[in-house]
Amino acid sequence: MKFTPLDLPGLVLVEPMVLEDSRGFFYESYREDLFKLGGIQERFVQDNHSRSSRGVLRGLHYQTEPMAQGKLVRVIRGSVFDVAVDIRPDSPAFGRHQAILLSAQNKKMLYVPPGFAHGFCVLEDDTEFLYKTTQFYSPVHERGILWSDPDLGIDWPRFDQDYILSAKDRNYPRLRDAGL
Repeated sequence: MKFTPLDLPGLVLVEPMVLEDSRGFFYESYREDLFKLGGIQERFVQDNHSRSSRGVLRGLHYQTEPMAQGKLVRVIRGSVFDVAVDIRPDSPAFGRHQAILLSAQNKKMLYVPPGFAHGFCVLEDDTEFLYKTTQFYSPVHERGILWSDPDLGIDWPRFDQDYILSAKDRNYPRLRDAGL
């Protein structure tokens, strides 16, 4: 496995070693000892799986302390435009984001540490998205940042249709109004 730190402190791109032959492919998507060697020390406690249609936009989500979540995200079918936003008030990268294409084809994974808001835009129908978390889901600690906050400057993919959003995602506050 290859672990590449990205521009925002704590974000890590994970590229598994994929073995392919005439039967298909095999790779280890998670192996605790290798992740520790790659700098990801956190323990994962929950797995989540979603399926979405093209144009669905989910995010930007996070949880507050003491239930702040780190996430290891990947796509097993289709593709997404994945975004992590640094929302750590004391971080020199506060308010900056990193975007990356995750797909079933490229098999890349992204580790998003606690202190980041996370979201993604689905680029293909029937896309399946998996992620491990370092804390359990807690509705009491669930928060979000408005996906379209102009201060973030995220250049989301454009479609010939409106984004498909939940009411909650449509109504989250801008980063400057989130009370961080």
